Amino acid sequence: MFQKKAAHKTQGKNIKKEFTFRFYAELNDFLSPERKQKPFMQAFKTPISVRETLESIGIPLSEVDMILVNEKAVDFGYQLRENDFISVYPVFESLDITPVTKARKTPLRDPRFVLDAHLGKLAKYLRMLGFDTLYRPDIDDDEIISVSKKEQRIILTRDKLLLKSKEVSHGYFVRAIDKHEQLNEVIKKFDLFSKFNSFTRCMTCNAELIPKKKEEIAGKINPETALFFNEFYYCPHCDKVFWKGSHFERMEKLILSLIK
Repeated sequence: MFQKKAAHKTQGKNIKKEFTFRFYAELNDFLSPERKQKPFMQAFKTPISVRETLESIGIPLSEVDMILVNEKAVDFGYQLRENDFISVYPVFESLDITPVTKARKTPLRDPRFVLDAHLGKLAKYLRMLGFDTLYRPDIDDDEIISVSKKEQRIILTRDKLLLKSKEVSHGYFVRAIDKHEQLNEVIKKFDLFSKFNSFTRCMTCNAELIPKKKEEIAGKINPETALFFNEFYYCPHCDKVFWKGSHFERMEKLILSLIK
């Protein structure tokens, strides 16, 4: 008698059911070719949550900003039902969808970054534009994740496996290889154009630069530089002085090209 009751309780569980998925924009980069840019069906044993299906398909949760099931917004914990249609959208940093999305509890509208060891040139360019950007060539994945969580920083990486960590809440996989294209990609992705604050951070260490009068840093620059330039910026961490010379002009042209 007892055995029959137990069997009755488990009936209907762990049954495979089919669901339809559609991933949008750059989330397709994590799919096999036959699944890109179109709906596809996949069966899973139930009960199962949206989170579990996305992880199984290989989508980093940190790149997901909105999930619609049958056109209604849900969170990662939503338990799927047979024949559900799941539409998954990437991070909308350029568009505030806070009133709509349920997948992401804390959107990061104040862009601060931590970069992996492969993105050193990109780190310098982001600092050049005034963005708070942490980077070290010897930084490892555990430290990147820890810093991201503690300081609410967006992870920028070329490592897809890093973004698939359950500990990562805000991250982006940089597609471009060329340093200039990487910068352009990140600026467009996070809509950073209106947030440029150029030449306010040290490109070497990320410290905020301090404007200085010529007489205040006379002992740190040569007489010829003091003769031709009047605006100077001091990094208290590196103990270096910067001024708007030819290097500045080249970078300014780069910034203007990005704005256009």
